[in-house]
Order: sequence, then C-alpha cells, then structure tokens
Amino acid sequence: MTTLDQPTVNAPTPVARRDRPVRRELGLANVLSHGFLVFWGLLTVLPLLWMFISSFKTNGEILSDPWGLPGALHWDNWARAWTGAHIGRYFLNSLVVVTGSVSLTMLMGATAAYVFARYEFRGRQVVYYLFVGGLMFPVFLALVPLFFVVRNAGLFGTWKGLILVYAAYSLPFTVFFLTAFFRTLPTTVAEAAMVDGCGHFRLFFRVMLPMARPGMISVAIFNFLTHWNQFLLPQVLMQGDDSKWMLAQGLFALSVSQGYAGDYARLFAGLSIAVLPVLAIYVAFQRQVQAGLTAGQLK
Repeated sequence: MTTLDQPTVNAPTPVARRDRPVRRELGLANVLSHGFLVFWGLLTVLPLLWMFISSFKTNGEILSDPWGLPGALHWDNWARAWTGAHIGRYFLNSLVVVTGSVSLTMLMGATAAYVFARYEFRGRQVVYYLFVGGLMFPVFLALVPLFFVVRNAGLFGTWKGLILVYAAYSLPFTVFFLTAFFRTLPTTVAEAAMVDGCGHFRLFFRVMLPMARPGMISVAIFNFLTHWNQFLLPQVLMQGDDSKWMLAQGLFALSVSQGYAGDYARLFAGLSIAVLPVLAIYVAFQRQVQAGLTAGQLK
C-alpha cells in the first residue's frame, strides 16, 4: 500500500528583532521636575522638623540659637502644654468630634453614592448634581446663615451640632468620590448575591461595602484630616465654654497667650502634639490611600 506524501508546510522563520537602544529618560524636563519635587519636599519637611526640635528647647535656646540643636531634651515643655495649656483636653474633644463626624459622613456618603451608582430612578442625575454642587460653595460663604440655623436648632456650642455641620460639608466630596468608585465594582458579584437570595440591605453591607474598602479608606482619611484641621467652623459654632473647644481653637488661644508671655517652647510643644496624629495616620495608611485612588483606574 502506497501512502501519499503530504506536503510539508514550512513554518515561517521568525525575523530576528533588532535590539533597540534603551532611551534614557534623563532629559532636562525630568531633571527639573525631580528637582522641583525635592525642593517642595524640603520646603514642607524642614519647618516641621524645626518645630519638633524647638519643642525640646528652652526659651533661651530658641531666642539665642534658633537653628541649633537643644542642649538637652526638655520633655517638661510637652507636659506643660498637655496639662497647663489644656491641650490634652482639646485633643480629646477633637478626637470625639472627628470620630463621630467621619463615621456619620462615611455612612451617609457611602449609602448615597451606592444608590447613585447602582440604581436607576427618575431624577437621579438631578439629586446627584445637587450633592456635587456643594463642592462649589466655600465654608465662609454660609457662615452667617449657618450660625442662625444651628442656634435656632438648639445645637449652638454643642458637639452634636459640630458633628452634623462637619458631616454636611464633607458629604459632597464623599458622594462624588464614592459614586465613581462604586461604578467600577463588578456587577456580576452583585447579581450572583441577588440570585442567592441576598436583599438590597445585605447586598450593600455584606458584599458591596467590603469590596469598596480601598475607596472608603481613602475618603475617610481625607475627611479625618479635613475635620481635624478645621478652625473656622469651631471658632464660629463653639463659642463660650472653653472646656468644649476643639484643638485648633486651643492652639489659637495658646499662640496668642504664649506669644505675649514669651513661652515659645510650650507653644511649639502644643503644635507638635497637634501635628503628630496627622503624620501618624498618613504614614500608617499611605499605601491604602494610593491603592484607593488608583483602584478605579485599574479595574
């Protein structure tokens, strides 16, 4: 039996690619941009470093040698700022108010953002743009009507009123950011949960909210920093009883009093106490913030 010889198909030989030279990215624009970033970093870090070093000096060392190192670490400056200047009490007040305001903002903002991103209903875009429109109004523009609204509601000079105001001013950015983030989450997971009998309430809290954790952490950190550094709203809405003051109010009063008294060491110690939580949170959650900001683009 004879077999027909099948024609052999010669596979095309791959054309050897020429090794292209690696282009160097060390142009003038790159050098200038990196130089500007280094300059900006030094411009930000050096004043903070000088403040921390000055908080361990005596008043004489600050005035005679402001750029030198302290002869000894004077921890009593921090103790006098914490107790004598009541920075400890203002610190705890701010911690309570900011924790409550951030929790309320994230709960309301995440719920509203999820509805805007996942559900279709009449007037959805109108309500969404009403939320986002709050980003265009600065805080000082509504101080006078806000003062009368809070006073007439019986919330003037209370932590409850300050928490509600903080949450109201943080909702536009929170809704804007989280709406875009919820839209990037896969719909197949939500559909599978609905098929398994998961209701809308459980779907949000048990499925979608854990998936949105990177975005939630990023927005929560931004809101925390904003509320912690807020000065104008407490100054207007927390007048009177200084035992309920926020940390920014206490630092302002300390700067005025110690500026006339010449106790700059206690002033720098109080400022250092106020800055430490911000730096600690940024260092601890730096990667989470970056992941939350880029997660929507990578999905």
